[in-house]
Parts: sequence; C-alpha cells; structure tokens
Amino acid sequence: MKLVLAATHHDPEGRLYGQTKRVLPHLRELFGTITLHLTSSTVERSAALLRDGCDVRQESDAPGGLTQLGKPRRAVIAHALELGVQHMVFCDFDRMLHWVEFHPGELTDVLARVPNADFTLFGRTPRAYASHPRCQRDTEATINTVFAAVSGRAWDVGAGARGISRRAATALLAGCDDQSVGVDCTWPLTLLRQGGFTVNQIATEGMEFETPDRYADQVAELGGVQAWNDRLDRDPKQWAMRLELARVEVEAMGRLGS
Repeated sequence: MKLVLAATHHDPEGRLYGQTKRVLPHLRELFGTITLHLTSSTVERSAALLRDGCDVRQESDAPGGLTQLGKPRRAVIAHALELGVQHMVFCDFDRMLHWVEFHPGELTDVLARVPNADFTLFGRTPRAYASHPRCQRDTEATINTVFAAVSGRAWDVGAGARGISRRAATALLAGCDDQSVGVDCTWPLTLLRQGGFTVNQIATEGMEFETPDRYADQVAELGGVQAWNDRLDRDPKQWAMRLELARVEVEAMGRLGS
C-alpha cells in the first residue's frame, strides 16, 4: 500500500501555483492519498487546484503564530489516521514540492524506507543545511544542540518533515499536547522517552532551502539565490523571527522535562 502524504500549506499570494501544477501529478503517483491542511489565507486559485484529486481541509481562522503551529500539524495527521493509513509522511507542502521537483530519485528511495520505522526524521545533509541563510542555520543550530543534549541524538530536527507510523501518530496525538512549532522536537522526544518505538533519521538533499522557489522573480533580479540569502541575513527582522522560533522550540523541549 502506498504512503499517505499529510501536509500543511500556506500560499497567500499564489506564488506556488505554477510549481504545484507542474509537480502535483508526480506526487499523486508517489502517494496513495494526499491530505492537506490549508491556511485560511491560501488563495482560492491554489486551493481549487489542490481540491482536484486531494483531500483538502481549510482553516476558518487565521494562523496563530509560532505558538499555535502545532495545531494544524496535529490536525492533518489526525485526518490521515481517519483514512486508515498505516504509514504517512508529514511535511510542509512547499518543502515536498521542492523535494519532488529537484530530487525525485532521492524522494522515491526515501519513501521506500519509511515503513521500516515508527518515526523517521528527514534531516539535511551538510550541503542541504548550508543552502539556508545564516539567520536560519545559526538559530537552528541552537535547536539541534539542545535536542542532542536532552535526547542523546545529534540529529537535525528543524526541517520538520517526518515519516510516521499509525501507532506512532496515535501515541503522539494522545501523549504529546504541544500546540506549538515545538512539535519539531517534542514529537521525536515523546516517542524516544515512551520507549517501544523505532525512531531514526535520514539526512536528505531534498530538505535544502526551498523558500526561493516562491520568489524566483526576486532571486533573478538580485542575481541568484546567494544574493537573495545575503539580503535575508542583512535584515534584523529575519534574525528576530528565527530567534523567536528557536526560543519557542527550546521552551517546548523544556516543558517535557528531563
């Protein structure tokens, strides 16, 4: 049986419409079902494209920020369980669009390995990690350092994509009440501490920096991705946002205790 893709999606300006239209047929070939949780601000054109052949739910309220981002993630894995799935892949949809377009062979190989474990973190190879702007690399390094300290696993947890078995998803919904973006860390920590689950990591090229896909016009105007990344790193607001994300994730780990 093919895996289910359970994904969250936010496309308020429709910038991912073209990429979605290009690669959605390939995703449908790889996954038995695609269930999506869309933000209320995702444009109707993009939502309509996804409703054609995907199981789509759309929020009625605006997103609540980093402290609430765990809610749609919990919701979409709950929806996947309703479909009777035995194994699913959870991923933000923009990352999955990038992965299947630029590293399709790797994605196919990785999906074949998902049923081998209850929970698989899709991390980043050194090259993929280095593709992100420094404001993201430096702050996520802090998250990874704290995760290693409390779990004993030197894993890259920040990409957010996971392979999850039915039993693991059920355990997480029942045993981890984290509502924040901190589920990046608290989900694997919860399973590691409960015991009885196989939890591992696969470093991937496909988890490279995907955000420039939305802004191809700006990237071209600036002369390439590196120049675009450099502009992000010169913006204190980007650093503030990434520092806040790191704070929320570290505090979420702290709430689980030692």
